[in-house]
Amino acid sequence: MERVTPELHQRLTPGSQVVWSGNDGVRMEIPPGAKRNYRLAQIDDYSALPRRRFRWHPPLQVSLRARASNGCIPGTWGFGIWNDPFSFSLGIGGAAQRLPALPNAAWFFFASPPNYLSFRNDLPAQGFLAATFSSPPVPSLLLGVILPLSVFALLPAVARMYRRAARRLICQDTALLKIDPVDWHAYSLEWSDSRTRFQVDESVVLETRISPKGPLGLVLWVDNQYAALPPGGRIGLGSLENPDPAWIEIADLQVHC
Repeated sequence: MERVTPELHQRLTPGSQVVWSGNDGVRMEIPPGAKRNYRLAQIDDYSALPRRRFRWHPPLQVSLRARASNGCIPGTWGFGIWNDPFSFSLGIGGAAQRLPALPNAAWFFFASPPNYLSFRNDLPAQGFLAATFSSPPVPSLLLGVILPLSVFALLPAVARMYRRAARRLICQDTALLKIDPVDWHAYSLEWSDSRTRFQVDESVVLETRISPKGPLGLVLWVDNQYAALPPGGRIGLGSLENPDPAWIEIADLQVHC
């Protein structure tokens, strides 16, 4: 494998910041605030691209060191690769044209309560996770037609039906990480056509045959968002109060393909 340099761009809501430092280091921070306001600090290499032009295909290895400001930041944070499946853009104002898609991802992902991010009942759905999702190619136009019907998923019975359908379409594997994210740790994910492997401090924490389908984009972020699709069917989506600034720091980011 050869080391390559991703072209990273930042996405910020008001008051958030991304501060670069030496040794391939970066700090992403969101300010304190009430739950009514969404806050995001993110760097990625795909924001201006249509999904078909995302850069990464297997084999790929992403490694870095990271630490977080708190062991339970309200919202989510993490780093890895995905297909940005839930974005919707018609290309207005120079943005990339992008319709919804089923998720393909491999990442280290922290999700505080009340997040519930598993379609399966036997896998962890919140906490600090190593997780991968693999979905078949479903035409985005078809999903775009179905999307307006998702308002009916606010009904618990319909939400449970959606969740059962998602289990049939989307393959998933997840492991709960029993580490303190406040401390510096070394993280690595390896993605091939037939498997995905996650390591923390050179120890394998998850190795699975569930491998996302490319092309994918690189993303590192912290925000105060939550999303929940629990077994009971009561969908939750919104933003959380964070009384203190929340940040993650990244060092020694390396991508090999």
